[in-house]
Amino acid sequence: MNIEKGRLQANGISFSVLAAGGRDRPVVLLLHGFPEGKESWEPQLMALAEAGWRAVAPDLRGYGGTDAPRGLEAYAMPHLVADIEGLISALGEDQVDLVGHDWGSLVGWTFVSRNPRRVRSWTSLSVPHPVALAEASGLDGGPAPDPDQRARSSYVGLFHLPVKAEEVLLADDAQRLRALYRFGPSPDAIGTEVTDGFVRAFERPGRLTAALNYYRANLKPAAYAAYPPCPRPIIPPTLLLWGDQDPALGRVAVERTAAMVEGPYRLLVLEGAGHWLQFERAAEVSRAIVDHISSPALRGQ
Repeated sequence: MNIEKGRLQANGISFSVLAAGGRDRPVVLLLHGFPEGKESWEPQLMALAEAGWRAVAPDLRGYGGTDAPRGLEAYAMPHLVADIEGLISALGEDQVDLVGHDWGSLVGWTFVSRNPRRVRSWTSLSVPHPVALAEASGLDGGPAPDPDQRARSSYVGLFHLPVKAEEVLLADDAQRLRALYRFGPSPDAIGTEVTDGFVRAFERPGRLTAALNYYRANLKPAAYAAYPPCPRPIIPPTLLLWGDQDPALGRVAVERTAAMVEGPYRLLVLEGAGHWLQFERAAEVSRAIVDHISSPALRGQ
């Protein structure tokens, strides 16, 4: 079975996508994170196709072969959520099984809360419910953030610095950017060839800025207050996969997530795993997603 390359037009953006599986099969839409691209889902694309799904992984706006609109506002959460709805429609679907990692998870949680009828099931890799994460990190301005999560999130401060962050990450053959792919307990999980491909994409003019604009436009109290990420409880069947050695995301927000999901919910802790779960535990992640989206009991069938 081959992975196909293609394009989808959605929400005024031309998206580059990878896909696998028959076009007459139910669709799984997979959303990548930072600093990655659609290629991070290749093992899962094949596994899902072999299990009977049509799996589709786009480069999100600003990434890879997808258009990169100019300006900070173009990366605000309302546009990112509208992209997902547009992609589902462009695929000719009323509903999809949605999967996200990192920023794909943050957008996914928000989309699921606001558009539950368009989602058969929801799987988040690494990232807990955004409200739980905002409370733990202090983004919501609350009185009692978790010190551990605040420390884990401290790297985001660099990403908020226009120009400076780009210079730091791309200096010396993108040494600091390359270090992000080795972040955590499995530094060799993302191979050199894949890393080089991601880095080349970000070295193009304006592309790293586009990716960092996700942080700059959304991870600040004013943006959180103006567009709450999850105004309604999560209803579709939900699976959260979390590595207990994730350097960026701690246990407190993960454990608070259950209280924010009204539908069937499962937390699967991958012991010894870090942040890059698709690479570190490719087969285990693929199996967990397939089990989740194919469970008749979980989906009420």
